[in-house]
Amino acid sequence: MTTTAPSDVRPDPPRSPGDGSLAEFGYRQELHRSLGRYASFAAGFSFISVLTTVFQFFAFGYAFGGPVFFWTWPAVLVGQLLVAACFAELAARYPISGAIYQWSSRLSTPSFGWFAGWIMVIGQIVVVAAAALALQMVLPAIWSGFQLVGTDPTPTSPDGAANAAVLGVILLVLTTLVNILDNRVMSVINRVGVTAEIIGAVLIIVLLLTHSQRSPGITFHPGAGGTGLFGALMVGSFMAAYVMIGFDSAGEMSEETRDPRRTAPRTILTALGAAGLLGGLIVLGGLLAAPSLTNGRLGVDGLSYVLTSSLGDGVGRALLADVVVAIAVATLAIQTAACRMLFSMARDGRLPFSGRLAKVNPRTGMPSAPALVVGVLAAALLLLNFASPDAFLAIGTTCIVMLYLAYAMVTGPLLVRRLRGEFSADGTDETGAPLFSLGRWGVPVNTIALLYGLFMTVNLAWPRAEVYDPAGGHWYFQWFTVLFLGATLAVGVAYRAYKARATAAAEAPAYA
Repeated sequence: MTTTAPSDVRPDPPRSPGDGSLAEFGYRQELHRSLGRYASFAAGFSFISVLTTVFQFFAFGYAFGGPVFFWTWPAVLVGQLLVAACFAELAARYPISGAIYQWSSRLSTPSFGWFAGWIMVIGQIVVVAAAALALQMVLPAIWSGFQLVGTDPTPTSPDGAANAAVLGVILLVLTTLVNILDNRVMSVINRVGVTAEIIGAVLIIVLLLTHSQRSPGITFHPGAGGTGLFGALMVGSFMAAYVMIGFDSAGEMSEETRDPRRTAPRTILTALGAAGLLGGLIVLGGLLAAPSLTNGRLGVDGLSYVLTSSLGDGVGRALLADVVVAIAVATLAIQTAACRMLFSMARDGRLPFSGRLAKVNPRTGMPSAPALVVGVLAAALLLLNFASPDAFLAIGTTCIVMLYLAYAMVTGPLLVRRLRGEFSADGTDETGAPLFSLGRWGVPVNTIALLYGLFMTVNLAWPRAEVYDPAGGHWYFQWFTVLFLGATLAVGVAYRAYKARATAAAEAPAYA
């Protein structure tokens, strides 16, 4: 007879009353359920990460829209809140990792849901790369020694683009290690990082508003671009669209959240609402406190220029250091969300190497292989920056389009279910309270959310030469988003065709 040494006995994963929710969907609890309400909020807020994304794209939005681009912020926020409200309903009813894939599959067909998940996970990998590139907007402004390649830190210059790739790869190595360690370690980093980001955002808002040099009426002034007011606003909306994605991450982490049916819907909405409020005030404060709106620096250096010029080098650099923390935590959170999507699809046997991708380390409660896959693929995308500085914008816009399209592949089937009367508001959460529901507002909210998502997908993907290939001669960057989306769909179709043939061959009767 053999005995097991006490040191070999691992404790069961932390459990909660919500653990049984997985059994009804045919899954067993493998991920450690240890995240509370604030950790769930942090997952969504850190993916959005207003400091990361606003600092990364403020210069772009201002360059095309001028001060009036501020108004694209509340417009996008309202649209995304409608989408988030639909997602909150689904998070209460389907508290499963791989939220977009799971929701779309259960609302439509397994094939349609697979493509929603496929587009989403590829989009998330691109978002990871885009978030890592944001370091270039702040680190060289803190200390010139962070400019490891060349001398020009501007992200759209050859030196800046190459340095952004180097800094991004270093960050991805660190976030990949954290995503392998333990979900408790990841949760602590997320919570501390989000707390620091919120404090930093509030300080930035207060300091910018107290150093205001003009009135809010400046936000009604258009820029000097030649695209016309409507065109300028459509392009200027890229910043807000890029910022306000990822609120579904609270749903992605449902299998690791205590009382997910009650917690996830609330944190989806509060994460987006808090980010929307703080981000809008930062944009407004930056416009009011900028030393000049006409010297060209606001459209090149963005908010980093405003902080260091208006608040002084000492205070400005201290606040930029907080932005660095936000960028690191955002990259970590986005990579984690992509890992959970890969894990969820692989658990259903719907990806290449599913067995390996679906394996969870019983000690850490983390799927390690997806973390490595996401990290390596995101780092490979960063290498595009060495080819051309235009890759910076191409990567950023492509990830937004991918996520907006995946969101529409959820809100679309959900609207069909509502119109057929097949979406039920029945059910209770872990405390016995009714599940979150839009009630009679479900159809109008869902309809506007879908139309908004489709409109923004087309707007973001439109191959504007002045946006994607301003220098000319790089047609592939002008069409990069469309080409990347087409390639993603083509690879998905090819894989599913191969899988279908392999399955048919395996099931065919063998004859002697």
